[in-house]
Amino acid sequence: MQPTSANTPAQSPPEKPGRWMLPGLGLFQGLAVTGRNMVQSFYNKERMTTVQYPEERAPISPNFRNFPFLVYDGNSIDNLRCVACSICEKECPPQCIYIVLERDENGKSLKRPKIFDIDVSVCMNCGICAEVCPFDAIYMDGEYELATDDRFEGLLFHRERLAKSADYHMKLRPEQASEVIARRKAEEEKKAAAAAAKAAKAKADAESKKAAADARPADEKGGDA
Repeated sequence: MQPTSANTPAQSPPEKPGRWMLPGLGLFQGLAVTGRNMVQSFYNKERMTTVQYPEERAPISPNFRNFPFLVYDGNSIDNLRCVACSICEKECPPQCIYIVLERDENGKSLKRPKIFDIDVSVCMNCGICAEVCPFDAIYMDGEYELATDDRFEGLLFHRERLAKSADYHMKLRPEQASEVIARRKAEEEKKAAAAAAKAAKAKADAESKKAAADARPADEKGGDA
């Protein structure tokens, strides 16, 4: 018998042959499931695996993503969250986003897009634009019926076509929209508190200067005059 050292791993015993199964048993089990679903579909709606499209539509998962849309607050498209920073335009892999910043008559930025176009025929629905947006302004939509017989202008979505309200976002993805609204509200409250603190400090400084001026002797005041 050959001796074994301490560093030599012990050999495992040979595996026992698996339990014998009837050939084709898995196929019969699958057919049984299919038959059970078919029979129960006549009286149990939960067993229905098809819908009568387009009269009926299957519910869309919140994780489904198809094409980007822009979010605006309130009831007006003028309240778009997009500030035309062009980050999504630069990060878009197929380069299907085109943005033009809107400016006033003096050339000053208005921090909103004058033009925001996305070419449906080029977009690959990757969702990178929604991931890189720092202003919660663009998200992936659940709309999938985008077919058209106009393969030029009909496949170029402009700002008006892309814009959808925050309420739509809430209906589409309630959990995500609620998180975004709560975060934006917290940021607004933080900015408001900082502005109030700055105004209070400026008011206190002005009052202290006025008090110091009033406390100066009359002859010093006359000398200043």
